[in-house]
Amino acid sequence: MAKGIGRLVAFGLAKETTRGAAISTATYWLPFDDLSIDEKFDNAVADQALGVIENSFYEYRVKNYADGSAKFPMMDRSTGLLFLSLLGAQAVSTIATGVYAHTFSVGESAQHPSLTLFIHDPVGGTDYSHANGVVHKMDIDAQLKKFVQLSASVRAQKGVAQSAFTPSILTENRFIPQYMTFAVAPTLAGANGTLTATGTASSTTALTGLSISTTLLRVGMTVSGTNVAAGTTITAIVSASAVTLSTATTGSATSFTFGGAVIPLKNFKLTIDANIEDQEVLGNVAPADYLNKEFKVEGQFEAIYQNLTDFKNAALATPNVAQALYVSFINSDVTIGTASNPQLVISLDQCFYTEYGRPIKVKDLIYQTVKFRCTFSQASSEMLNIVLQNTVSGTYA
Repeated sequence: MAKGIGRLVAFGLAKETTRGAAISTATYWLPFDDLSIDEKFDNAVADQALGVIENSFYEYRVKNYADGSAKFPMMDRSTGLLFLSLLGAQAVSTIATGVYAHTFSVGESAQHPSLTLFIHDPVGGTDYSHANGVVHKMDIDAQLKKFVQLSASVRAQKGVAQSAFTPSILTENRFIPQYMTFAVAPTLAGANGTLTATGTASSTTALTGLSISTTLLRVGMTVSGTNVAAGTTITAIVSASAVTLSTATTGSATSFTFGGAVIPLKNFKLTIDANIEDQEVLGNVAPADYLNKEFKVEGQFEAIYQNLTDFKNAALATPNVAQALYVSFINSDVTIGTASNPQLVISLDQCFYTEYGRPIKVKDLIYQTVKFRCTFSQASSEMLNIVLQNTVSGTYA
C-alpha cells in the first residue's frame, strides 16, 4: 500500500469555456502550503418507527459535491484565475512590450466564471478533475517575515477519476512584505495619487485658494508639483480651501498632485466573500450550479500608534467619514519587459472603520488595530478592483 506526504500531491486550475464542462488540462499548477479540498456528501436518514428502539435503519445519498480550501503564496500569474473566479470581471491593458495589467472587478451577476479543479494524488493512486469549480471566499494576508498569502475557499462538483496527470509547476514571481505600500485618503483618487488641484503657495507652507474642497484631503497626504520639495505632506487642514504643507515651496507653485497618506503597517488582512449558494434541484444528486449572492469585503490591519490623524480621528468621526485604501505590492527585485515589475494593487474605493482598538501594555510599544468594511461607491461605481501586472498577454481564458 502506497504511503506518502502532502508534498507529493499537486493542485491545478483551468478556466472553463462552458460552465460545468470540465477542461482536460490544467492551465496552472499552483504550489500550495495547505490543501483541504475533499469530497463531501449529504445523506437522508431513514429513521421511521419499525417497532424497535434503534434510531435508524438505512441512509440514502442525496447530495454529492466537493468543498474545501487551499493556501498559496501570492503569485504574479496563476493567481489571476482565482481573482477572476471570485470577482467575476476582467480587463487587460498593455503597459509595455511584454507587460500587461489585468484588472479584476466585481461582475454584477450571480454566475462568476467557473474553473475546473485538478487533484494529482499519487498517494491514493487516482487523479481527479472537479468541474464547475468556483472560488467563493478569499483572504489576502500580509504578515512580517512571510510570503504574502492567499487563502481560497472553493466548491465544485464531485470528482471524476482521470488518467494520471503530469503536473508542471510554473516558475512565478512572489510577493513578500517589504514590497508593500499602504496609502489612505478620503477618495481613491487621493489614495492612488491622481488627485490634482490648483492653488497658490509662493515660498511658503501655506497653500491657499485650492480649487477642490479640503474634504478630499487629510493630514499626511503627499503633495507634489513644480517648486514643491520631494517628500512634502499636508500637516494641517486650515479651511475649506487651504492647507499647511510640511515644507515651504521653493518658489511659486500653482498646480498640485495629492497622494495618499503612506502609513507603515505591521500586518494587513483582506477578506472577500461572494456568499455563494448551492443551486440544488430535484432529479439530480449534484447541485446544478454554485451561485454567488451578496458580495462583501472587509478586513483589518495593525500599525504602531503615533498620532490621532493616522486612523483614530477618522474612526471616531461623527457623522462617519469614508476612507479609500490603496494597497500595492511591487516586486522590485524582478524586472519584466524592459523596466517594469510584477505588481499586485488592491484599490478599496470606500471603506468605513468598524472597530478601533489601542491596547496599552506598560512594557510594550503601543499598537493600534483597525477593522474596516468596504461599501459600493456610487461616485466611482465600484467597491474594489485588483490589478495584477505580469507577462500574461490577453485575458485569462
